[in-house]
Amino acid sequence: MKKELISKQREELLKVLKARFEKNMNRHKGFEWAKVQAKLEANPAKLWSLNEMEESGGEPDVVAQDKKSGAYIFFDCSDESPKGRRSICYDEEALESRKENKPKDSALHMAAFIGIDILTEEQYRELQQLGKFDTKTSSWIKTPVDIRKRGGAVFCDYRYGTVFLYHNGAESYYAARGFRGALTV
Repeated sequence: MKKELISKQREELLKVLKARFEKNMNRHKGFEWAKVQAKLEANPAKLWSLNEMEESGGEPDVVAQDKKSGAYIFFDCSDESPKGRRSICYDEEALESRKENKPKDSALHMAAFIGIDILTEEQYRELQQLGKFDTKTSSWIKTPVDIRKRGGAVFCDYRYGTVFLYHNGAESYYAARGFRGALTV
C-alpha cells in the first residue's frame, strides 16, 4: 500500500492543519505556519500519517520543535482520546492472548500502521500543559518493558486537576480508552 495522499486530499489536510495551527497558537508560540507547511510538503509519507491521525479523530497539531534537527513534533490534540482509536487493547501479544471478545486491534499495531509513536508518559504530561485532555476518556501510553513482561500496560487520563497514571492488563479494552500519537516531521 502506497502511503501517499492525492493532491486534493493533501490540500484539504493542509487547510485543516493550518486552521488548527492558527486557532491554537498557545501550543506553538513563535512558530510560523509557512515553515511547518514546507516541511510537510517535503514529506509525503508524514502527510499521509497526519491524515490518518486526522481521520481517526486525533486532531494533530504542532506542539514542539526539535532543537537539533529543526523537525516539528505533532501530537494528537483532540479533547478526548481519538474516537477512531478506542476499544483496543495494548499490543499484538495482548490481542492474541484473548480467547473471546477480541477487540478490533491494538494500540501499538494501529500506531505502527499509521506511522506514529504512542505517547510516552513524559509526552502525555507535556500535552497536558497545553490544555486539558482526556477528562472523560483515557489513553494507553508507552509501557515500560518490565511492566509489559508481567502482562500489564499503563494508561493516563486527566481528572481533578491532575494527570493520573494507571495500570491494567494489556489485553483489556474499554470504549473510553484509546491512544494518542506523536509524529516528527
